[in-house]
Formats: sequence, structure tokens, C-alpha cells
Amino acid sequence: MRKNKRAMKLLCLISASLIGLENIAAGTQSAHAETTSSKSMSSYVKKTLKQYHLRGTVLVVKDGKAQKISSGYGYYRRKIKNGSTKLVYPVGSLQKVVTGALITQLISKKKFSQNTKISRWYPHLKGASHITVGQLMTHTSGINIGGTESNHGVDFSEAGAINWTVKQINSQSATKRGSFNYNNANYILLAGIIRKVTGKSYASNVKNKVIKPLHLKQTYIYDHIPAKKTDAISYSYRGGKDYQNPVYANKNVISQLPGAGDLLSSPSDYFKIQKGLINGKLLTAKQFDYMTHLKSKDSTYSGGIYLKKSGELKLVYGNFGDTHFANWVQLTSDNQNGIVMFLNQTRDSKSQNKAAGYKILNHIKKDTFIK
Repeated sequence: MRKNKRAMKLLCLISASLIGLENIAAGTQSAHAETTSSKSMSSYVKKTLKQYHLRGTVLVVKDGKAQKISSGYGYYRRKIKNGSTKLVYPVGSLQKVVTGALITQLISKKKFSQNTKISRWYPHLKGASHITVGQLMTHTSGINIGGTESNHGVDFSEAGAINWTVKQINSQSATKRGSFNYNNANYILLAGIIRKVTGKSYASNVKNKVIKPLHLKQTYIYDHIPAKKTDAISYSYRGGKDYQNPVYANKNVISQLPGAGDLLSSPSDYFKIQKGLINGKLLTAKQFDYMTHLKSKDSTYSGGIYLKKSGELKLVYGNFGDTHFANWVQLTSDNQNGIVMFLNQTRDSKSQNKAAGYKILNHIKKDTFIK
């Protein structure tokens, strides 16, 4: 009887050992397959960027897993490669959804509503008594000024930039209110509302309500970039050569765009922002739905981002005036698949940049994304 019990124990131990070995083998095979898949994706993305003569970093998101893939130099003269933690990139219009989220937070706290007239904060702005907060967020205010991405030779403070914008609006003609007309001034005015309602600078709001809760390590308002970091330089592909015509994002131009173009970040950080828009760290899913379906919308744009395919996809494209930078984000609404693409070398062709991006998107998940 004792011999039988010992035999049974021995069999159990052997069986458990075999199961353990099988699990280890299965885990090893799974890890190997994942590594092979990551290498394959990296090779495909780099090949695509090379084909279109692009340089930069693409954050590829496939089935919920993010992979950073970089090509070339973000600062060629200093040989700092794209993907380095030392580099930050101007996000251009990709910032507007951050401003939209800050406004939505204030609406959720009942500080005002999407229907509140902006004359509350801008009593001397032409037409302000007929323009709502929601219309600023959906670019349906009728505001139509030029020169927001031109260098006027002034390094503006936040307040100075907002006052300059108000003066430009008062001196220029408007378009039809209620119709979509994309203009940076809408989001500069929203930055001013954030300042007036909170009693703190727009930069302070971004730091305390976006950067800190999301634990972002490569995201800064331009004036707050630390000495250990540097902004990337943009280049063009010309005459069969890379890294031609180097151009910085001009400090004066950046200073004109609080809330609309004075933020710098990285693809990885920006993906955290996108996730934060629905996971409760910036907004809840319900608040994001509110922000992207404002009553005043006249297009698929609302709150700083476009929703396509009945809300299944979210998209935003950004560049920065008089540079070669280009950023394109296209993600499924659940953030499970898509790309965050930051380019610092282009051929100054939006269609070519998107063509490269779409090729990568189609490789991630066929028949899901749009051109």
C-alpha cells in the first residue's frame, strides 16, 4: 500500500514537471513569435519610410500593443537619432485635442457650457455675443484670420498672443457663422478662456492637468523645454539627398499659438494622451463622446479631432508653418490599432506623407483604416 502511494506521488510529480516544461516551451514559442512579429513590423515600416524618403518615428499599435519604430536623425548635425529621449517634436494641430479636453473638463465642472457666448471673456471681440464656446471647438465661429503661422518678429507671452489674435479678428472679415472653417484663432481663444476661468496660465493647466496625471516624460510647452532636451529639426528630401534645407520650428511663430501649436511631444507620449481621452485620466469615455459630438459641429471635426467611419476611427493631421514637420494620427476609437506618426523629413507633400502612413496602416490591419 505504501509503495502504491509513493508511486502515485512520483507520477504526480513527473506529470507536474512535464506540464511545467510544456508551459515554459509554449511561453518561449509565444515570446519568439512576438519578437519575430515585432522585427517584421519594424522592417516593413522602415522600408516604407525609406521608399517615400521620410524620416521620423512611427508608433505602431497592433492589437493593443504599441511598438516604437524610428528612422534617421532628428538632429542630423548633432547625430541625434529619431526616437531618442532627448528629442521632442512640435505637434502642430495635434495640440488642439488637448485644449479641447481642458475645455471639456471645465464644462464638466459646470464652469460654463458649450452654448456659453464668448463675450463673457472677450467683451471687445467683434461678434463675440453671437459666438459660442462650442463654435470655437468645432471651427464654426466664422472667425477667419490669416498670419497665425507667419513670423511677425515678436516672441509673444500667452496673454500677448491672445491679445494679438483678438486685434486680428477685429480687423479682418469673417466667414459664415455655423459653417466649418478651420482656423487656429478658435483654439487660441479657447486657451484664453482656460486662463481666465482657472486664473492660471495655459501652460500651467497643461502641466498640471495633462502632463502630470499621464506621467508624460517628453511633452512640454515650448518655453518649458528643459536644457537636457532639444526640439528636433525638420529637413526636406531634395535632389536625391536626405537632410536638406534644415529648418527649426520658429520660436516667434510658436509663441503666437497658445492652445493651437505651442506644444512639443513624442509619439509615445502622444499615444498616452489619446488613451487618456477615454480612460478617465483626462476624460471619461462619456466626456470624450460629448466633446466629439458638440451641437455646433458642421463636419466630422469636434473638440480638436476628426471622427470617421461612424466613430470607429479618430484622425488628426498636423504640420508647422514654414517647416518640413508633419504628424499624422489614425487610430481605432478604442486605441487598439493604428499609428502615431511624427515625421521630421518630408518632401513637403501631405498626400505622400499620408500615402506612406496608409500603407503602414493597411499592413497593421487590412480594410480598417482610410486614406
